[in-house]
Amino acid sequence: SFLPERSNLAGVRHILLVLSGKGGVGKSTISTQLALSLRHSGKKVGILDVDLCGPSIPRMFRVQDSAVHQCDSGWVPVFVDPDKSISLMSIGFLLEKPDDAVVWRGPKKNALIKQFVADVAWGDLDFLIVDTPPGTSDEHISTVEALRPYKPLGSILVTTPQAVAVGDVRRELTFCKKTGLRVLGIVENMSGFVCPHCSECTNIFSKGGGEELAKHAGVPFLGCVPLDPQLSQSLEEGRDFIQEFPKSSAFPALALIAQQILDGASQRSS
Repeated sequence: SFLPERSNLAGVRHILLVLSGKGGVGKSTISTQLALSLRHSGKKVGILDVDLCGPSIPRMFRVQDSAVHQCDSGWVPVFVDPDKSISLMSIGFLLEKPDDAVVWRGPKKNALIKQFVADVAWGDLDFLIVDTPPGTSDEHISTVEALRPYKPLGSILVTTPQAVAVGDVRRELTFCKKTGLRVLGIVENMSGFVCPHCSECTNIFSKGGGEELAKHAGVPFLGCVPLDPQLSQSLEEGRDFIQEFPKSSAFPALALIAQQILDGASQRSS
């Protein structure tokens, strides 16, 4: 396929898609925490939020009021930290008012996704994490198609432990197969609740659905990420989530997931 002379993704080393067959499993949270984990390993990370109906990532980083500026090569992403190691692009920045709904038919959404892929001036990044809407809709196909020339590293599938969620994620695996997108692995999110008082971990839903599915599908299981109420609260209250993240009970699990992604990425580049 034809690549422009100097595309905006030319400086991006690895592209990761975060997918799930189901809403509410915490894709945006995992995308965000993964970005922070990779940043902890000294990487420069971008997040492209193509969840057109629920762009929640700007709020997680407390940059929801930022304006997106234009430069010669397109939109300039919003930096979320003073040392500019995490940049972000989201439909949330383009809505007039934060409560505007994106009520568009398919073609317009697909055009916007293509524009998002082509027209954001990311500069040099180690990783670009693409947070997608739930399901295996039109938008997914547009995203995968638009990114295909840039050879994405692969996708990370997010599930919660219950059988219902696991069933929905199974469809996502089929989607990856059909579109030729490599599955880097499955993450089981909300895998237990860590009590803020005694640090005991309770399985609210059930456990092991994600691991079972990974075994069954022959794809790597990347790990279980517990629900950390303190971290959720810090996000809700707009406290400095970036600072609080390393202290959270979810951090060790995510650091391990990030490490597996880094290992996979270095094997692929070598």
